[in-house]
Amino acid sequence: MLLRLESFMGEELLDLLEARTGLVCAIGAGGKKSTLYRLAGLHPGRVGLTSTVLIPPFRKNLGAYLVIEAEENLLPTVLQAAAVHRRVAYAQPSEKRGRYAGVSPALIREIHRQAGFDATFVKADGARARWVKAPADDEPRIPEDADTVIPVVSARAIGQPLSERIAHRLDIVEAVAGLRRGETLQPVHIARLLASEQGLLKGVGAARVVPVINMVDDPQQEALALEAAHAALALTLRFDRVVLASMRRLDAVVRVVHR
Repeated sequence: MLLRLESFMGEELLDLLEARTGLVCAIGAGGKKSTLYRLAGLHPGRVGLTSTVLIPPFRKNLGAYLVIEAEENLLPTVLQAAAVHRRVAYAQPSEKRGRYAGVSPALIREIHRQAGFDATFVKADGARARWVKAPADDEPRIPEDADTVIPVVSARAIGQPLSERIAHRLDIVEAVAGLRRGETLQPVHIARLLASEQGLLKGVGAARVVPVINMVDDPQQEALALEAAHAALALTLRFDRVVLASMRRLDAVVRVVHR
């Protein structure tokens, strides 16, 4: 079933992406942070925001209290902050300029539990600002008991020649999606990335999975993203809907494709 959501806004996005409770992890490329920030900003309860991988500084307009501490100090410091502040963003310091270091998945779960957060939003993958990716052997870094995983790809990649400009882990993208560098990335290739256990289903465990095709900014991209969503649903039973979105717009959801 296909739903057109002309006026889809607000907290319903939390339900659509199964993001009201538990550890909610974003992986892939093309809008992980935008998706997590949108969800954290919409959530009416108490939330944490963190990462298991390197992450740029958190956006100031999130209204989140910031905790940057070495991992051995994170738990007590975040607990103190969570007793006063409704939103807490936390990470470790990093030697890399303009980046914070990630937090271990086990500690994220413990902080989530002890702080009493309704939801903790976790960036669990890196993509170096590309539009698509496939995971290396040690990726993604999803907590084993994550509640929801949101695989993200960008609609802007469709119709582009496959290259390092748009793809992270290019060799792995070639193998999983079934095309070679220089060839045009088609909707079926996006579908394979979303539906493959060597692609964006890697490491999701028993979590709920809700893929997002992001950056759907015009009718042409919408048509291509729709084709990719239908193809992905035909390739796997692991998820039952794909969300087409443009997370930087006020009306973020473009369409929802159900099985």
